Amino acid sequence: MNTVLNIIWLVFSGFWLFLGYVLAGIICCILIVTIPWGIASFRIANYVLWPFGRQVVQKPTAGAFTFIGNVIWFIFAGLWLAIGHIVSGVALAITIIGIPLAIADFKMIPISLAPLGKEIVPTGGRTIVAPQLTN
Repeated sequence: MNTVLNIIWLVFSGFWLFLGYVLAGIICCILIVTIPWGIASFRIANYVLWPFGRQVVQKPTAGAFTFIGNVIWFIFAGLWLAIGHIVSGVALAITIIGIPLAIADFKMIPISLAPLGKEIVPTGGRTIVAPQLTN
């Protein structure tokens, strides 16, 4: 089922969103100082191209610099990419077949706004669990 959803996603919105992330990544890599954001953009572009069967989890090593980097990303690229997800999600939600795709599109908004400190893993793969206290 994931393959079918991924193919439909690719045709209707995945390719166009992919191009947006690739463009943001190229611009970030040209500016040298922003290469970490470019790498994050390419990582998300791969996820946006084929999202079903994968999930986004928080990296346990993310810290204060990750927050600062995400604020900078939000200002220069994140807001515009999130608007792209909102527009394509609303367009997909108009049809009954597009509703699962719209839900997936809306789930991608948080990573488009703040990509640093996140990791993309297969669904059912690695999850971050808080340590349990034992007596």
